[in-house]
Amino acid sequence: MEFNDVVHGHRSIRAYEDREVSQEVLERVLDAGIRASSSGNMQSYSIVVTRDKALREKLYTPHMDQSMVLDAPVLLTFCADFNRMRKWLELNDAPVHFDNFMSFMIGAIDATLASQNCALAAENEGLGICYMGSTLANCDQIGELLNLPPNVVPVVGYSLGYPAESPALRDRLPQQGLVHYEQYQDYSDERIQEIYKDRNEKGWKRYMDVPHLKEMTEQLGLKNLAQIYTIAKYTKESHLDFSQTVLNYLEKQNFMQNGEAK
Repeated sequence: MEFNDVVHGHRSIRAYEDREVSQEVLERVLDAGIRASSSGNMQSYSIVVTRDKALREKLYTPHMDQSMVLDAPVLLTFCADFNRMRKWLELNDAPVHFDNFMSFMIGAIDATLASQNCALAAENEGLGICYMGSTLANCDQIGELLNLPPNVVPVVGYSLGYPAESPALRDRLPQQGLVHYEQYQDYSDERIQEIYKDRNEKGWKRYMDVPHLKEMTEQLGLKNLAQIYTIAKYTKESHLDFSQTVLNYLEKQNFMQNGEAK
């Protein structure tokens, strides 16, 4: 495929063929991830490949009962990982730290960069993916199921397999609404309305075209897409709960040290 076709043809795939992904194809996808940019070339991430059906069944609940966890033949979980590097430092008589929040952020960025390289390579192979925000939201449960040691935290994950659907492309905000030249230019009310005009119309239509989403919207008395986002999908309460889950897990996984290196 042409690069622009891969990038501009991205869709989230939630339905998959009953067809395995060969090891040869999978390794090409993973090799693309390993070539991603990395802070200091530390490659402070690990990729967990989950094919086992029984394990995917266990992951189904912490992944918020999303069907592709069971239907896709592969799950990829990209983790911030300083466990490996800390062991290497110790073996080479170097100070062993990288146990703080900044280290987690470096690992999280490395993991995310690798995940997107893999995603592009997968789509170039004719595979489909669907990112799952549940990977970070329920990082503690997922980390336990994946047997992650200290200094490893799941950050990004997605299903992987051959698509059994071809959904319409989702809208994106216009470039002029996202890109700032030289310095950040804050938004006027008028510009906000202009930037979100298509999103308001197309996003609302998408909800109204799906019977169960339309029913939910009507039951909650929602009048626009902004209300759907903040009352139905991403409530303040849920984000506060997930935030605490992540912070607690970072502490458990040794990423919140503030004192002497250890």
